Amino acid sequence: MPDGRPRAIEAVVHGRVQGVGFRWFVLRETAALDVSGWVANEPDGTVRVVAEGPAADLERLVAALREGPPGAEVTAVSVTDRPATGGFKGFSVRSSWHSGD
Repeated sequence: MPDGRPRAIEAVVHGRVQGVGFRWFVLRETAALDVSGWVANEPDGTVRVVAEGPAADLERLVAALREGPPGAEVTAVSVTDRPATGGFKGFSVRSSWHSGD
């Protein structure tokens, strides 16, 4: 994070990622990182993650998403940069098929 400002990403994880504890895996992974945001299951079988924080911590999170928990089979992770809002307090698991931010 060369300019010191937080970054934000939206990641969509594809594969066998629902019903394997993926959201709780993400919650555990973020506990060791300086990130805030949320994770949720999507109706199409993917898992969506929105996170803000230092670039290095976001890179660690994306690396963890590519691996997933035991039982998951991650086939792809699509990552998009988005504006950091600073509006998240901590990291949370959202109920399935939330309506957005």
